[in-house]
Amino acid sequence: MKLYFTRHGKTEWNQELRFQGMTGDSPLLPTSYEEIKLLGQQIKDVPFEKIFSSTSLRARKTAEGIQEVLASPVEIVYTDELKELGLGQLEGQLIAEMRKRYAEQMDHMRYQLDKYDPSVFQGEPIEQAISRISSVVENAVDSGVGPYLFVGHGASMTAAIQSLAGKELADLRSMGGLKNNSLSILETSDSEDQSYHLKLWNDDSFLQ
Repeated sequence: MKLYFTRHGKTEWNQELRFQGMTGDSPLLPTSYEEIKLLGQQIKDVPFEKIFSSTSLRARKTAEGIQEVLASPVEIVYTDELKELGLGQLEGQLIAEMRKRYAEQMDHMRYQLDKYDPSVFQGEPIEQAISRISSVVENAVDSGVGPYLFVGHGASMTAAIQSLAGKELADLRSMGGLKNNSLSILETSDSEDQSYHLKLWNDDSFLQ
């Protein structure tokens, strides 16, 4: 079974270099809608069983834009479990300013998740975000035949995909973070151990 993953389209806060997180949200840029269509065209003939999307507006709009392009549109299941990593007091703030205030944890969030401790700004532990997203993926795999598309966010989905593929916490960011409207694919078999293999990572060549 193939599992497709994408990060939402670029937003105003992405452009302004602000943290969004679990509760922060901002509108998609006008140019993002065209890129969402290009992504949809890339996967339009995949016979998806369902689309699973974060309930955040930026992800919902992305999922709906993809659905409109599919040759065979399918149900979108919205779930809070696919939301972005909770960033507490960072949400809505300029990344550059928060880097000055929380330099060590900002570096850990970007490069060394095994050392990441968000308690200083009331953020969500990365392990919790991985667990909730992995549960959505695993429940989908257990309940149907796929393939499925998951529409989510940069930090949380990067960590969850790499964790499902077998990476240790310290290595979850070794291949970088997901780009907006990029495509990643995990593949799993019907074996009892339910292992996941990374077949495609962060491809946005179709947007060029």
